[in-house]
Amino acid sequence: MSLAAPTFDHWCALDGAAALRHAEEAARHVGGTLTEWESDPARGRVPHRAVIERDGQGFALIPGGEVRVGFDLAAWSPSPGQLASYREESLAGGFGFDADLSTHLAGVLTPRRTVTLPTVLMAVEAEPLPDVPREVPGLLAARGLRPPTPDEWEHACGAGAGTLFRWGDTYPADCSPYGGGPGPHRLPNAFGLRIGHDVYEAEMTGDPARVHGGDGGEAVCGGYGTFLGWLPLATAHHNPGIAEFLHSPDGEDLYEDFSVRPVIELG
Repeated sequence: MSLAAPTFDHWCALDGAAALRHAEEAARHVGGTLTEWESDPARGRVPHRAVIERDGQGFALIPGGEVRVGFDLAAWSPSPGQLASYREESLAGGFGFDADLSTHLAGVLTPRRTVTLPTVLMAVEAEPLPDVPREVPGLLAARGLRPPTPDEWEHACGAGAGTLFRWGDTYPADCSPYGGGPGPHRLPNAFGLRIGHDVYEAEMTGDPARVHGGDGGEAVCGGYGTFLGWLPLATAHHNPGIAEFLHSPDGEDLYEDFSVRPVIELG
């Protein structure tokens, strides 16, 4: 089996021994070491988790193939708390949001769709941007890396989940979407990534128009309300305005509020 061969469905169907062999081969191929391995059917839809260390940086194995990404708004209904937050906090704040929650969400969530992606290694932790964000692709390429595509980012974050957030459709009521503290967003995701965990940590992708994983704190700092404060952690969330700002001359002064999650190709 080639390193790029196992699709997401195939990876999830492999027995532990076969998956381990593939992870070890991927580590050898990139000159790294398999430092974290877990294989247990009780983990749910993704039974295997492999993290490979190369040059002191951890990379999770992200199987690709034909996968589903984005969010199906038509099949989703907001909880009473989410709807109340939008009506009583977001709309009442006079921010100019659409009166219909679904219409607002359609502008900031990518639609549910099927895409075909390569199997890659993706950094467990995003890393800070350099002083000039537009230099990121070249700087990563010099290290044998690249930024993820938006579809790769969404797949890596959601790991096959069709829910609004990678852990479910609702957010916890007893913690914050930023800073320290407990919560499902603080835990590694199914692939072992620390991703979608802090709304202040927006991540650029290979597409200048797409930023994921956070909004630089816009919703929280702006007082948009509890639901919209958590929404930037939604797997399919993207903020066109934040992406445009990042790549503008003004945005380059705030590069410290953004990050990038490097990818190693296996094909």
